[in-house]
Amino acid sequence: MPVHRSGTAQTSRRRLAAAGALLSSLALLLALPGAASGADVPERGTARMGQGVIAHDGRQAGSPARAAAAAQTEGVDVSGHQGNVAWSTLWNSGVKWAYVKATEGTYYKNEYFAQQYNGSYNVGMIRGSYHFATPDTTSGAAQANYFVDNGGGWSRDGKTLPGVLDIEWNPYGAQCYGKTQAAMVAWIRDFVNTYKARTGRDAVIYTATSWWKDCTGNNAGFGTTNPLWVARYAAAVGELPAGWGFYTMWQYTSSGPTVGDHDHFNGALDRVQALANG
Repeated sequence: MPVHRSGTAQTSRRRLAAAGALLSSLALLLALPGAASGADVPERGTARMGQGVIAHDGRQAGSPARAAAAAQTEGVDVSGHQGNVAWSTLWNSGVKWAYVKATEGTYYKNEYFAQQYNGSYNVGMIRGSYHFATPDTTSGAAQANYFVDNGGGWSRDGKTLPGVLDIEWNPYGAQCYGKTQAAMVAWIRDFVNTYKARTGRDAVIYTATSWWKDCTGNNAGFGTTNPLWVARYAAAVGELPAGWGFYTMWQYTSSGPTVGDHDHFNGALDRVQALANG
């Protein structure tokens, strides 16, 4: 009997040692660049415009500085994260345009899309929809088609803005989705070319300058065709990505889950209408 107890103790010690080694290996793996623990990775489909900006560049409170004569038109962007939106309240506060998340990848459709997209229209806003890109899951063409088929279309009614490609930090893994800079540029080109073929409009590109530099090599090939929606949560818009001499929209703050992120359109309301009309 004593021998049996000794053997059992040795076996237990060996099992504990093996378990400890396994845990150490997992800890090392999670510490690698670009890796994230399960607790850190959100559920697929929950990504929203600016989520990566907050995580990477941080959030600065306060209103942006404005040039004395610069006309800016206030807007918001929302996603399923906001649920049913009180559009009348936003309209009365001065918000005149809105973008609503329609899709993500080729696997998610915003369950609140109808309330948000139609509700903003019904109170008088000029509105459009956006697609959260996941370049590591399917091709740019596949995601553009999915977007157009599920709320990302366009019509010349004076109230519908062209669709937006939201391309930013990956909330689910490596920030550039495992792509080289050249491959990322090719993916974006595939998306915007397909979107234009389907709708007749050049998609707006939403991004942050630092992400664009890291993941496209600061490619300058989209500035003459695709309007820029730049994300920077600060008092000044700062440096723009290469190829764009000016921004069309600026997401300047993320103000919480009830009213969405706030944005400036770089011009008076008639310029918003001009973009809607193409």
